[in-house]
Amino acid sequence: MDLRNKVIVITGAARGLGAAMAKRLAQQGARLALVDLDAASIAAAASACEGAADVRTYGANVADEAQVEALFAQVVSDFGALDGLVNNAGITRDALLIKYKDGELVDKMSLKDWQAVIDVNLTGVFLCGREAAAHMAALGNGGVIVNISSISRAGNVGQSNYSATKSGVEAMAVTWAKELARHGIRTGAVAPGFINTEMVAAMPDNAKEKIAGMVPLRRMGEPDEIAQAVQFIFENDYFSGRLIEVDGALRL
Repeated sequence: MDLRNKVIVITGAARGLGAAMAKRLAQQGARLALVDLDAASIAAAASACEGAADVRTYGANVADEAQVEALFAQVVSDFGALDGLVNNAGITRDALLIKYKDGELVDKMSLKDWQAVIDVNLTGVFLCGREAAAHMAALGNGGVIVNISSISRAGNVGQSNYSATKSGVEAMAVTWAKELARHGIRTGAVAPGFINTEMVAAMPDNAKEKIAGMVPLRRMGEPDEIAQAVQFIFENDYFSGRLIEVDGALRL
């Protein structure tokens, strides 16, 4: 896919990986629909998208079916096209499955925290992928859907909920590739390792050094390095149904 003038939706675009993806795809001349819970929060990301043919911002809760349906209908109405989606929106609610101290159960992962992560990271990806695919098929020009997974998809302590969702979005990318090829729609996934986002930058230096020391390349990744992988999936027309790991050779 030549990204020039292609309409790409990016969820979770206000900061971090989403903002980096927006900036990189803008540099390729894409037209961008940037989505986050609050449209006003995306202003800084939108202003950084130099080179984009057109950038518009939208507020939506990706876990709400009606809002997602309205979002994609509005994007298609505004741009007259839909060529790509990056399913990036996600949250964490980390906790051990059970926590014992001195032989007594003192805590366990709550259903509320389990469900919150499932709703955004898994159901949200499903809803956005479904609506994007429906519009792409109707428009008849094909398209590309990229799901953002994680190194944690293989399982990580304290992340039963998050790991389950990130494994699930990889599996959905494989499934959709098989189902949607007949419509000219390709899919893919990217699994970042430890990336130097704003959240990580706020951590104490000793914690960041410990994380970097775990990585064979001896550093954390940069958001644009994840954006590069996303760009590759869009531009390589024979890539579909597979996952790219960008983790500096780290394996949890």
